[in-house]
Amino acid sequence: MRLFIAVNFTPETKNKLLALRDELQANSSHGNFCLPENLHLTLAFLGECTTAQTEAIKSVMNTATFDPFDLTIDRIGYFKRNSRDFSNRSQPTTAGLFSGIWWAGIKECKPLLDLQQRITTGLSAAGFETEKQKYSPHITLGRQIVTSATPRKITPFGETVCTINLMKSERIAGKLSYTSIYRRGKRPKPIAHLTV
Repeated sequence: MRLFIAVNFTPETKNKLLALRDELQANSSHGNFCLPENLHLTLAFLGECTTAQTEAIKSVMNTATFDPFDLTIDRIGYFKRNSRDFSNRSQPTTAGLFSGIWWAGIKECKPLLDLQQRITTGLSAAGFETEKQKYSPHITLGRQIVTSATPRKITPFGETVCTINLMKSERIAGKLSYTSIYRRGKRPKPIAHLTV
C-alpha cells in the first residue's frame, strides 16, 4: 500500500479551500487541480508499505501524543515542480505567468511542527526513511498549473486539529483516491472565532 500520514479537514474548511482552488482555476490556462475529497495536510509520506510496516506506522502514531491545536490557513503560493524552495515562490515565469504546484499555506504553528517532528522521529526510529528537507506545511491545490494569479495573503481561516490519519493512496478507475485506514484522536472542529 502507498501510505502517508495527514490531517484531514472538516467540510467547512474544505469548502473554503475549494473556493481558493476554484478562484485559482478560473485564472489558469492549464493545471491538474485537486479533487475536493483529496484536500489534506501531509505530515509524513511513507510510500509503498507492507502489512508489517503499516502496523509499525500505527504504533508510531499512537506514541506521537499531542493536544488539540488551532491551525490557520493564511496565504496561497507555489513552488516549481520537484522543488519545495518556498523562498522562490513569488518568481514569475515569462509573460507574467506563475507556473508550478500551487498550495494554501499554514501560519506558523509550533504544535503542528512539534507533532510532525515527533512523527518523523518515531518513523526514523522504526526504520523508515523520512524527508531530510525542512518541513513546510502546505495544502496542495493543484499541480502543473500555469496561471496569472499571484502568491498572496488571504483572509485567515482554519480549524482545531484533534485527529491524524493514516491514508492509503491508490488509483481507482483512473482516479486518484485517498482513504483513511487508521485514525488517532477525535473529529476536528472548525475554529468558531479566529483572532487575526
